[in-house]
Amino acid sequence: MYFKIKKSIAFVLLLNVLLSSCGNKNSHSPDEEKSGEAVISNEANPEEAPLTIATLTQEQIKAVDIQFGTVESKELTATIKANGMLRVPNNNKGNATSLYGGVIRTLNVQIGDYVRKGQVIATIANPQFIQLQEEYLTIGSRITFAEQEVQRQQELSSGNAGALKNLQNATAELNTLRTRKASLQQQIQLMGIDPNSVSNNNLKSALVVTSPLNGTISNLFAKIGSYADVSSPVAEIVDNSSLHLDLQVFEKDLPMMKTGQIIHFTLTNNPVNEYDAKVFSIGSSFENDSKTISVHASVTGNKTGLIDGMNITGIVSLSNITTPAVPNEAIVNADGKYYIFMVTDKKPEKHHGEAEDGHQHGKKETDHKEEARDNVNFEKVEVVKGVSTMGYTAVTFMQDIPGHAQIVIKGAFFINARLSNTGGHEH
Repeated sequence: MYFKIKKSIAFVLLLNVLLSSCGNKNSHSPDEEKSGEAVISNEANPEEAPLTIATLTQEQIKAVDIQFGTVESKELTATIKANGMLRVPNNNKGNATSLYGGVIRTLNVQIGDYVRKGQVIATIANPQFIQLQEEYLTIGSRITFAEQEVQRQQELSSGNAGALKNLQNATAELNTLRTRKASLQQQIQLMGIDPNSVSNNNLKSALVVTSPLNGTISNLFAKIGSYADVSSPVAEIVDNSSLHLDLQVFEKDLPMMKTGQIIHFTLTNNPVNEYDAKVFSIGSSFENDSKTISVHASVTGNKTGLIDGMNITGIVSLSNITTPAVPNEAIVNADGKYYIFMVTDKKPEKHHGEAEDGHQHGKKETDHKEEARDNVNFEKVEVVKGVSTMGYTAVTFMQDIPGHAQIVIKGAFFINARLSNTGGHEH
């Protein structure tokens, strides 16, 4: 009897264990259900939209030398590109020379100096200068004597006391002396000496060499102690204010050239600054064997740094149509599209998966509150590229932007790389 009761109790216990095991397989705790839902939600997370706003600190902006500008209006359509050279017309160039040879006594200028017309460049010494002044003074006395002789012969001839031949000889001698005096007077004036100032006590042994025009000393051919004559100029003066552009245009482009057109050009070896010129003349013959025609244009506006003989690269505007344009460095290529970055007040987009721990984030916001005020937000704006010339590219915006919006004109590549690599996060 005892054995049967013990056996029944064991059977009941085994049955309870089996039932409990089956129940565990078909039921889950609330925590387990929540955990399972979280895993399923993560696996079903859809692909996130690309971010378009990046944030940089002032230190980062300075470190990569990001520069700002605006969208400009440029004449970039319907243009002709050509090479040329800066020239100064010959009537705006001059040599400072002396009509009389001599030794350079003083030299008052250096290359690069600006001089005015009539300014003394150098002085030349020669003993012959004194001889000319001496002869000029002497011939005055001889003319006085010759005039008296002519008067005396006229009196004798009127009284039949002298021969007519003597009067004629005296008259011829007087005319010869007067002619010689006029010649000496002109020579002294050409020497730069006032004939009326020549006297026995004021004979000059040196002549001055003056500038024939306003301009800059471009070359010096003499030095103190060297001999200068008519064939040896002392200095060359160039008036760079009269610079004009000689542009070599090919035959196929000649029909599109007209007087009055504007040329934008840069120096070939230093294409930093842009200059302007206006066409005033078009050549009518080919230049040597190059099959190009010279188009002449006067340089307008700023001429700082421009010198006769510099090579240039010019763009001829064939129409007055202007288009929005930005520097080439302002445009970045991403996924086959083109973008620029614009300064914006918009906030960076929330990235999925960011922690929402209020305590941790509240602490970070407190620590970086002051720093965030100086941060700059950049919005990625899609554009369509147009023609590129003179370092600028025409752009068409795919969305409206403010008229005076600030854009990044240098360093856009860094902002794009940062936006792509970090997903817009600040770690």
